[in-house]
Amino acid sequence: MTKFLSLAAACIVPLICTNCSTSTDLKVISANGVSAPSGVAKIKKENFQTAQCSASAVAAAAGKPRDKHKMPVYAFSDRNRVVRTTAYTCSECDHLIYGSKNATGTYLRYTDRVRSAAADWSFYPVGTTFRIKGLPYLYVIDDYGSALTGTGTIDLYKPSKAVMNQWGRRNVEITIVQWGSMNRSADILSDRTKFAHCRQMLSNIIRQRPDLASYAQR
Repeated sequence: MTKFLSLAAACIVPLICTNCSTSTDLKVISANGVSAPSGVAKIKKENFQTAQCSASAVAAAAGKPRDKHKMPVYAFSDRNRVVRTTAYTCSECDHLIYGSKNATGTYLRYTDRVRSAAADWSFYPVGTTFRIKGLPYLYVIDDYGSALTGTGTIDLYKPSKAVMNQWGRRNVEITIVQWGSMNRSADILSDRTKFAHCRQMLSNIIRQRPDLASYAQR
C-alpha cells in the first residue's frame, strides 16, 4: 500500500516475505503475548481496543482545514489530533521489493513496546513518535508511501495480512510524544527525487522550512 512501485514490477519479486517482524533491538510478541525469538512472526490476531476520540479533540478538529480524505490538517503546535489510520504489511505486493526494511533502511518494528508507521514526512517528519489513545504502544514514523502524500493519514505497520485486515481503516486520537527531524527527512528524500511522491514531500518540507532549500539543489 505504502510504496511507489508498479504492480508488475513488484509481483516479479518472490511472494514470500521473510522476517517481516524482524527487530534489531526488541523482541517480537506472539499471538498470546509471549515473547518470541526476533524475526519469528507468529502474530495472527491482536486486541485493538482503541478508545473513543475525546470531545475536546473532536471539537478542536472542527475548525481545521481538510485534506482529500476530509480529515483535519494540523499545525505542528497541535499535539493531540484526530487522524485517519490505515494498515500495511511487508508481504503486500507493492512492498515485497523492500522486504522487512523501512524507508530509512532499518527494520520495520512490531513489538510489545515500539511499532513502525508510515506517513507523509512533510506532515510527520521521520522519527516522529506518537501514541494512539487506548493502546500501550509507542509508534515511530520510519516509513512513507505514495498513497499517503499530501494527506495526514498514518499507515500502521502490521506483521501479517490478517492483522492488517483486522485493523482496517479507522479514525483515532493520537498524541505526539516527540517530533522527528525535518532535516533528516529532507536529507533522505533529496536522494530519491526521481520518485514523484518524494519530490512532493521534499517540496512541501522546503515550503515550510526555506532554510532547507539546499537539499533540493543536490
